[in-house]
Order: sequence, then structure tokens, then C-alpha cells
Amino acid sequence: MGVSTATLCTALFKRGFRNQFIQDVRPLNPNLPNMVGPAFTLRYIPAREDLNLIDVFQNREHPQRKAIEECPAGAVFVIDSRKDARAASAGSILVTRLMKRGVAGAVTDGGFRDSPEIARMPFPAYHKRPAAPTNLTLHQALDINVPIGCGDAPVWPGDVIVGDAEGVVVIPAHLADELAAQAVEMTAFEDFVAEKVLEGRSILGLYPPTEERSHIEFSAWRLGKGR
Repeated sequence: MGVSTATLCTALFKRGFRNQFIQDVRPLNPNLPNMVGPAFTLRYIPAREDLNLIDVFQNREHPQRKAIEECPAGAVFVIDSRKDARAASAGSILVTRLMKRGVAGAVTDGGFRDSPEIARMPFPAYHKRPAAPTNLTLHQALDINVPIGCGDAPVWPGDVIVGDAEGVVVIPAHLADELAAQAVEMTAFEDFVAEKVLEGRSILGLYPPTEERSHIEFSAWRLGKGR
């Protein structure tokens, strides 16, 4: 909750992970706190017209409707919309239901309809761009809680999803605790560096800290800040 997606991406890169940042999605409300939770996924495929009529929503087992009711509290609902925002992945009523059920946030590499209403909610939501047409016009909901691609990032159920004002990163579940600890340490050091640069200090020898002076000053800074 206290680290940036940029820091997490660097920590992932140090472990050889290059493609965990979901491409081309942005927050509808960038002023909310970080979004953090395990992934619960929904996968769309291209709609086949004879199977995707408006009356499919009358079926209580429809994958989109079922996923909204099954996504656990505290999870992040992640939708594979094939990077296609010509039709909505969901709208404000479904997003409101997620919020009321205690879900931590929602992400799609497509678009949300009713986006002005969603942007006013105290609920983290990320999409590519607004999309007024119903998902039925282009997307057919198929699978719930399976591995998906979202904005070119691989997402497995249970992976830790972190979103901030910049975007969304996917952390493989088995690395989450280790990465969180490292990211907190990295954030403390970056805050120290930012202060020094604002004071007029050169980044050379400071960032990265190749001079012993930088390590000594950082230790003193942490002690003084209680970090």
C-alpha cells in the first residue's frame, strides 16, 4: 500500500521479470490510495453473435454475472478484454456491486461504461478508455479465475495486483512477501535520494549509492526519520 508501481517494477526487473506492468490502463480516479489484492480473473473471447444475445444475462450462471458475485472480498477483479475498448467490460452497476461486496478494485484492458459514475466512487478502477456499448456487442464472457493476459501482462489467479496513480503491476504470488519487503526498503532509499537531490546534490555516487558517504548518510537519515 505504501510503495509505487515504479518501485515494484524495478524490484521485479532485478529478478528478471520485464512484462508485469499492465500496458495502457489508467485509473479513473487517480486520487485514491493504492489498490492491493490477489487477482480474481474473468476472460472474454470475441463474441459469436448467435451465442451473445441480450437475454444471456437472464442466466444466473452467465460467467460475467457469476464472476461479479464470486469475486472474494479483498481481491482485485481483473478482466481480459483482449485490449479492445470498443465495447465495455462492465458498467457502474456491476462495479458498484463489487465495491459493496468488499472487492479491492477492478482492472480491465478494455473499457468501462458509465465511467463518469465509476470515477466518482471510492473504489479503484482501471481501464484503457471509456466504452459505452455493452460488452455483448463484442465480448463473450467465457472463463472465471483462470490464467489470463491483461494489457500484455500475464495474470494468474492469486497473483498480487498493485495499482497506483500511474498504473497496475502484477506480482507473481510466490514472490509477493519478498518483493514487498524489498520495495519498502527501496522506497525509503528513494525518499532519501529525493531529499538530497532537492538540496542540490548530484546523482553521481548517490543514485546508485556507489560512494560510502551515501550509505553513511542514508543510515543516519533512516535513524532520524524512524524508517
